[in-house]
This record gives sequence, structure tokens and C-alpha cells, in this order.
Amino acid sequence: MAISRNQLVKELEPGLNALFGLEYKQYENQSAEIYTTESSDRAFEEEVMLSGFANASVKPEGQGVVYDDAQETFTARYTNETIALAFAITEEAIEDNLYDKLASRYTKALARSMANTKQVKAATPLNQGLPAIDNFDSGDGVSLFTTAHPTLAGNFSNTLTTQADLNETSLEQALIDIAALTDERGLKIAARGVKMIVPSANQFTAERLMKSQGRTATADNDINAVKSMGMIPQGYRVNNYLTDTDSWYIITDVPNGMKHFDRSPLTTKMEGDFDTGNVRYKARARYVFGVSDPRGIYGVEGA
Repeated sequence: MAISRNQLVKELEPGLNALFGLEYKQYENQSAEIYTTESSDRAFEEEVMLSGFANASVKPEGQGVVYDDAQETFTARYTNETIALAFAITEEAIEDNLYDKLASRYTKALARSMANTKQVKAATPLNQGLPAIDNFDSGDGVSLFTTAHPTLAGNFSNTLTTQADLNETSLEQALIDIAALTDERGLKIAARGVKMIVPSANQFTAERLMKSQGRTATADNDINAVKSMGMIPQGYRVNNYLTDTDSWYIITDVPNGMKHFDRSPLTTKMEGDFDTGNVRYKARARYVFGVSDPRGIYGVEGA
């Protein structure tokens, strides 16, 4: 269906003072605060989790040493999606428009739609992976945020046992949980939180927790331990595409966590149709957002 003069009636007549609705500001590339971006040159990418060895055991004198096996445990697959949008304009609408170059105006709108779609897709793992929704799995086959990520040595958690709103107590417990993370064989890993991601509704709470010299919401004259210990060195970032208003997330320093594979960057094309005279415009990109190691992020949906 092409945009014709029927959709642009006011732009064909004298006396129009202004055209508005397409000049709104956009949020910056907020997904870059969550994901590590890598290029892709195939239809899908796979990343395999490896297990090392368990703790060494005592070898009694004169007896053989115990052998252990290393192995692959799970595979995270990223399947690149094709994201595209197009529009067409009749040649009569282009000829008779009195106020603006239609192509320039709507190609900007097309780019805006593509950019917004990318941010929505980037937020989907965080929005859909919360315990109450459980609609986005990590590579190990369970919800992205759960207390029961399976390993060869048992389970590990990247969410609170009891979901809670963002406050001093819940934040400290999350940091304690992150420091207690183990690998696939149950060995302790040196993990820490580096950055907090919050929806806009939680930014004021995050600001107080990150910036106050003293404890928040208490009359105790104690220091803010999270701030004084530098527990979240990169502070917090607001993501306006998070749908749960009281959710909050901590990006950890565990490598190969949240990943964004870019298969084909955004491209635009234009072509005219000989029979109709319509001019068609298309925008297209291929990418995928996901997670390899769920230890790379800690998420809480709030109370």
C-alpha cells in the first residue's frame, strides 16, 4: 500500500502553518550499556560453556591419583533475525505536496522506527527473563533469572530468593550473591557487580543508593557501604525500554555474559516502480541479542 494524496490532504492545500509529530527526540543507544557487541558472518552463532575440574582430592600413599573429566555443559545459540520496514509514496503525492520533501521526511521516520525496534529487542531478554514471566531462557535451558541454573555441581542463582524492590538491603544481598557465584564444577569465581541497570521509575532510588554518603531511608548515622567500598564502580544507567517499573539489574564482570551479534548493519534502499510510478523505500538490518553465561547479569523483578 502506497502513501497517496488521500493520506496527505492538508499538505496539498495552501495555508498550512506547520507539520509536526516526527521530530521527537530519541533516547541514546541504551543497549550498549548492557551488551558486548560482536560481528557475525553466519546465520547463527554458538557459544559453548566448558566445565573444568572439581576440587583436588587427597592421594593416599601408594595409591593411584584420581582422574577427573572436563566436558561441554551447554551451548548458547544466537540466531540472527532480519528486521525490516518499508513504505511507498505515489508519484502524484510527491508532485503535489506543497510543504516538504516527502522522501526526506519519511526516511527519517523509517530510521527512527528501526532504532526504536532495536532497543525494544535489546530489552526483551531482561523483560521476559524475570521469574514471574519466565519467557526468555539462557543457554542452559532455564529462565534467564532464576535461583536454579543447573551445573554439574548443583545449582547457582542470579536473582534474589525472594523478589524485592530496590533498596539498601536487597542491593547488598544481590552483591553478596554475586560474590558467592561458582563455576560449572562448584569452584568459587571472583565475580563482582560493575553496573546497575534500572527503568526510569527506579532512577531516583538508584541515585540515592549510589550517591549518598550515608545510609538511605534510615536515621542511623552510618556510611553508605556500597558507595564507600566501590561495589558498583560504573554506577547505574537508566534503560527506558524496561517494562517492569520496579525491576533492577546488575551487570557483573563475568565474561561472555550478555551478547549482541551484528550480522548486517542498517542499510536503506530506494527504487521506483515503472508501472505505477510509486517510489519505494526500505530499511533492513540483521542482529540478535542474547546471553551466553547467565552469571554475567543479576536480575530482580521487584516485590
